Amino acid sequence: MNYLDWVILFGTIAFIVLYGTWRTKGARNIEGYLKGDNSMKWWMIGISIMATQASAITFLSTPGQAIEDGMRFLQFYFGLPIAMVIISVTMVPIYYKLKVYTAYEYLETRFDLKTRLLAAILFLILRGLSAGITLFAPALVLSTILGWPTSVTTILIGSLVIIYVVSGGTKAVSLTQRQQMAVIMIGMILAGVLAYSMLPKDVSFSDTVVLAGSLGKLNLVNLEFNLSDRYNIWSGLIAGTFLFLSYFGTDQSQVARYLSGSSIAESRLGLMFNGLLKIPMQFMILFIGIMVFVFYLFHQSPVFHNTVLKERALKTEQAEVLKGYEQDYTNLYQKKRASVDQLVDAIHADDEDGIKKNSQNVKVIAQQETTIRDSVKATIAKAIPGAKTQDRDYIFLNFVLNHLPNGIIGLLLAVMFSAAMSSMAGELNALASTTTVDIYKRAVQKEADAAHYLAASRWFTALWAILAMVFAMLATFAENLIQFVNIVGSLFYGTILGIFLTAFYVKHVKGNAVFIAALVAECVVLYCFFYTDIAFLLYNFIGCAVVIVAALLIQFFFKSR
Repeated sequence: MNYLDWVILFGTIAFIVLYGTWRTKGARNIEGYLKGDNSMKWWMIGISIMATQASAITFLSTPGQAIEDGMRFLQFYFGLPIAMVIISVTMVPIYYKLKVYTAYEYLETRFDLKTRLLAAILFLILRGLSAGITLFAPALVLSTILGWPTSVTTILIGSLVIIYVVSGGTKAVSLTQRQQMAVIMIGMILAGVLAYSMLPKDVSFSDTVVLAGSLGKLNLVNLEFNLSDRYNIWSGLIAGTFLFLSYFGTDQSQVARYLSGSSIAESRLGLMFNGLLKIPMQFMILFIGIMVFVFYLFHQSPVFHNTVLKERALKTEQAEVLKGYEQDYTNLYQKKRASVDQLVDAIHADDEDGIKKNSQNVKVIAQQETTIRDSVKATIAKAIPGAKTQDRDYIFLNFVLNHLPNGIIGLLLAVMFSAAMSSMAGELNALASTTTVDIYKRAVQKEADAAHYLAASRWFTALWAILAMVFAMLATFAENLIQFVNIVGSLFYGTILGIFLTAFYVKHVKGNAVFIAALVAECVVLYCFFYTDIAFLLYNFIGCAVVIVAALLIQFFFKSR
């Protein structure tokens, strides 16, 4: 990075923080702070929904997911349009009719206070953890660039978000997300274009698609039904629908976005806008990962993508072992490059047998590369006990820092920071509103004036930001970040969704029955996580189904008593 990159990076961040603070300063009541005075248009709602969901994890981790695992992660989103239609038809009118600040207010109207508090607490746990993961991603980026400890970069980024979210609340979140999404889309498209431009001149765009497809990276749809497979069409359509019903229908970080709409119609259009554009957006981000994968067929990739950690390991007694592995990796790449060139020649000649033969050769060598990389990870873990050796989240970052021109590097890093700030702002606003309205105002300080609750909302925003920083500094994320955040959500979303669906559709079930059923369901989901191999997406379906069935049985038992 040079001075131009730093100017673009910090100039973008400073503009967003100052703009959000200036345009939304001085919220005078809780209505404006938590609901943005119900002034948002449908397109602003749609952008805000997408920006809240698309954190830095999306742009840092998803390309790496595509590079290592192909495009099959896209199936995760196949249930999204279905969920948007259901939420628009059923949930949105109820929320507007009751004029709620949070989704959980409805549960007290339908059931009782303890059920409302249970759902709110489950949400606070999962979203508080997710906010920490969201913050960890850009802290990781800045730590890699500057060589600073992640604790320092975590505090720096968290403090920037606090400034404008505490000042302006929901309106600040929605306004700044427009600028953040513009930066995000421009930067990611540029990254894909530049990755393609650095390929050999005789490799056309259609050649890159054939190359990726012949090497198994364009695995968009898997029709096999397998409970242990995280990503297939069935988990996407069935479990994914339940996940997105819960996320967009009961998660306050998303409900707050469309409750700020000026009408039911605006909120519905915003949700449908998100449902229609999210899959193409994720396809684009995954395909950028595929372009980087093809780029690394013609340029040697690092044996270990976390260069800072590797440099630390090279200063230990394991240095010679690591250097030996790096040399083996370089020698192996020369063989792979020869096979890749032969594969390109076969594609140009339309030689099916040659394509099949050379594709297999490349795959075999790639497997040997993986074996060396695993050995490097094991050596680094031995050299630096406790170090995180999962480097998938560094692949795209490494590509940006080492292969893109100056100026573009700063823009791409601004993309990651903008996405992180956007998503974290939405999460903090939702955590503050749920804590204030569902816990503090309802169960702690029931009688106070509007100014008191406005001040409490601001204090809770800052408190949750501090807790997110602490979690990000203390936790180590073994999983790929994009998967980790979805796993955390799946542990709780099914139970929360089951409570809401019972409230909407099973009218004779009362508060005691659904409260007990929710506790049982959460225990079942946690058992599945710790003691079974069931794919995490299915936790959403399992948790939801257990709540509904158990609530029916418990209510029948109460009635018979």
